[in-house]
Amino acid sequence: MVRLMTDAMKIDRTAQIHPDARLGKGVEVGPNTVIGPNVEIGDGTRIGPNCIIAGFTVIGRDNWIVGNAALGTPPQDLSYRDEPTRLVIGDGNTFREFVTVNVGTVKGDGVTTIGDKCLFMACSHVGHDCVVGNGVIMVNNALLGGHVLVEDRAIVNGAAAITQFATIGTLAYIGGLTRIVQDVPPFMIVEGHPAKVRGVNIIGLKRNGCSDGAIAALKDAHRMIYRSGKLHSHAFEELESRPDPTPEVLHLVQFLRNKQRGKNGRAREALRKDIHA
Repeated sequence: MVRLMTDAMKIDRTAQIHPDARLGKGVEVGPNTVIGPNVEIGDGTRIGPNCIIAGFTVIGRDNWIVGNAALGTPPQDLSYRDEPTRLVIGDGNTFREFVTVNVGTVKGDGVTTIGDKCLFMACSHVGHDCVVGNGVIMVNNALLGGHVLVEDRAIVNGAAAITQFATIGTLAYIGGLTRIVQDVPPFMIVEGHPAKVRGVNIIGLKRNGCSDGAIAALKDAHRMIYRSGKLHSHAFEELESRPDPTPEVLHLVQFLRNKQRGKNGRAREALRKDIHA
């Protein structure tokens, strides 16, 4: 028997659930969905029709997987040899139609991680070894290459593509169709070809409860870093030396320092030293 917590469960008769899978209370599984042997699904999660939940995958509580999604499938990496790498998903996320999320690789941390309350719109993709924070939104057809880090509440708009090892900062906003090959600073709007910082993500900051003072400080930091003509290092030092700099400005400066130290403008490129492709 499949290890199920049966309270109010709704399992369609056409669903294929491996006997070793573990499903929590109130889980719903739609028609023709396939759930593998090494899958654990938390209470209240709803899974629609024609989904594949595979690999060593742990899904938390109250997630909604609408339909035709594939979670925990093998990495799109030619070196993968069916190692028991993992996918770990938090609580309260929504995965719309045809979303794909791969497990990690032994070349990375061995796990792909997604936080809580994220929205993955139709046909978006999360590659192997990615780390996605809380409250992230990926719009239709947005793509994350392997080893990407997306910090909390960032928005990646439609058909934007993020290269491997890039970092997307907290509350960053990436415009649609943008190709990202370097780290994206927190609190900023980035778009275009080539991608450039266009301004402060004021709307996103307000929606997330950021104070007027903090927004004003970020606007001033943006002007100093990107428009004053000063060397970035000088701008960083001046911003840090001001009395009572805001946490947001300090986070921005530290993020940009890390970006400068990283190869090709990507701080996480340092991870490659342990990777043998």
